[in-house]
Amino acid sequence: MTLVLAAHGTRDPAGAVAVEQIAAAVRLRLPGVDVEVAYVDVRSPSLTEVLRSVVGPAVVVPAFLAAGYHVRVDVPQQILLSGCPSVTVTPALGPDDLVLDAVYDRLVAAGWGYGTPVVLAAAGSSDTRAVADVHRAARRLSVLTRSAVQVGFITSARPSVPEAVASCRGRVAIASWLLAPGLFHQRLADMGADLVSEPIGAHPRVVELVVRRALAAGIVDRSIMLVGQ
Repeated sequence: MTLVLAAHGTRDPAGAVAVEQIAAAVRLRLPGVDVEVAYVDVRSPSLTEVLRSVVGPAVVVPAFLAAGYHVRVDVPQQILLSGCPSVTVTPALGPDDLVLDAVYDRLVAAGWGYGTPVVLAAAGSSDTRAVADVHRAARRLSVLTRSAVQVGFITSARPSVPEAVASCRGRVAIASWLLAPGLFHQRLADMGADLVSEPIGAHPRVVELVVRRALAAGIVDRSIMLVGQ
């Protein structure tokens, strides 16, 4: 069985590196499992191309932080086009609590301290369900930061990140709700906050979540001892 990590894709080489780092860490946790990286947009290989090269069943883990258009439409379409006869698709990574733990760690590493207002900055979507996922993530992050967390979108939804930052008083921190570096993350530096956390990347909690998704989908026998546990 093959595990395919399906990401959005970016023209920024650092974004591809981040996805490959997640895949490499998953390979260490799941020895003997073929772990491949595919992209739904912008970058190759596409999910269709990767699945066409797979021999046997495949498990696709959408490396997205909300179940928007790419997860609900692009992923199923590309699977259908591949002709792969046996594909299991897991839920997207967000807004799982493990991802929020990673976001919190990145925020603290950027210099955030208790009492500083936080804006959770997401890419944005026209899909109301994806927007709702971001708001759920903000509520979880507010528990971790022990204060209200505002939501801001980089595109396609309101409020915008600058609007959310402007609504806060005093020093403001942006928590990046982005998986990998790219144009969207670069824009955050100019959106009025005093500090911006790094993208989530190959944080151990994200790697753990991918492994859990794979196990739940039956990628390996649960009785097998996994490396790193």
